[in-house]
Amino acid sequence: MNTSSHRSARRGGFSLLELLIVLFIMCGLSAMMYNFGSARRQKTQKALCQDNLQKIYIALQVFAKDENGRLPLVTNAVTSEAPMDLLVPRYSADTSIFICPGGRDSARPAGESLQQGKISYAYYMGRRLDDPTVAEWPVLSDRQVNTSSKLKGDAVFSSTGDSPGNNHHKYGGNFLMGDGSVQESGPAAAFALPFPTNVVLLNPKP
Repeated sequence: MNTSSHRSARRGGFSLLELLIVLFIMCGLSAMMYNFGSARRQKTQKALCQDNLQKIYIALQVFAKDENGRLPLVTNAVTSEAPMDLLVPRYSADTSIFICPGGRDSARPAGESLQQGKISYAYYMGRRLDDPTVAEWPVLSDRQVNTSSKLKGDAVFSSTGDSPGNNHHKYGGNFLMGDGSVQESGPAAAFALPFPTNVVLLNPKP
């Protein structure tokens, strides 16, 4: 091979430095698209979160059938772990369903008490599945910014990605309704979230 053709062949390929730069850019773009706070990742995690909530609903249905319509209730409970622990292990040995896939909470070992760790979901304690209006109201949701009743448009999930209420960073969250359906909301409540005096909203442990 003569000198000119050798130079031409070298110009046609990539140097190691160029390949490393391209790889670095690709890794950076991938991290931006799929890290904890990315919209694309949280869209996927919200769908998985909905699956979790509907699995919990099945456990709640069986519990309510055994308790004449009553959902889990623990007097003086201050976090959602206490009433949800009544479902484990009899109604669900799978503790991973109580952890939102979009967040950073760690699941308890299968069948072990939820009160020894923390879960990801807020619980409207005091509702009954035999209440004819229960389908209109949530029984569970992603961790909320506080435990107050909310009007439509009030802050319900984090708008910045910071705790509290940031299961899905700054992209809202899910509500499990009393009929087993799941409704999404952005950081501002998509619908009013009042509750009567016999119902208390419990967030999980911070």
